[in-house]
Amino acid sequence: MDSLPPLDTPKAAAFRARVLQPRNLRLFLLRQLPMAWLAGLRLTRLTPEAATVTIRYKFLTQNPFRSIYFACLGMAAELASGIQAMMHVSSGSPVSMLVTHLDADFTKKATGLIAFTCEDGPRIAQAIAESRATGEGRTVVATSTGLDEAGDPVAVFRVTWSFRARK
Repeated sequence: MDSLPPLDTPKAAAFRARVLQPRNLRLFLLRQLPMAWLAGLRLTRLTPEAATVTIRYKFLTQNPFRSIYFACLGMAAELASGIQAMMHVSSGSPVSMLVTHLDADFTKKATGLIAFTCEDGPRIAQAIAESRATGEGRTVVATSTGLDEAGDPVAVFRVTWSFRARK
């Protein structure tokens, strides 16, 4: 497909409005992603182009080295791209989505509040639209960058998503 699909459909806007309400997000996490709920993940921004998810250093997210456990960082990074995928999937016919690969680089000890931002919404939407149009699977490598409160990068996660339109 040559043209970019519309990023902000009415269904996507409705999905975004629902999950951006803290109470609704907490209920969604509790029902669908209970470990993310326990870790205290928060969705602070969701647009058709980008999403930001935060995680805080606390008792349930700590490792023995007094920083955030890498798996908790991975949850936040995955959700930053996954929530965009869910938003774009919700705007049309059913599409299955699955993480097929994960790669990460850690550059600094993660303490305090870490914000993961993924700005791959247009690429995710394009892959979903292509899968719907062709019926074939598509993959996207979405990059989520985690910054600490000082704005310094602490980790970069590359999450490979696979999308396939359901029949």
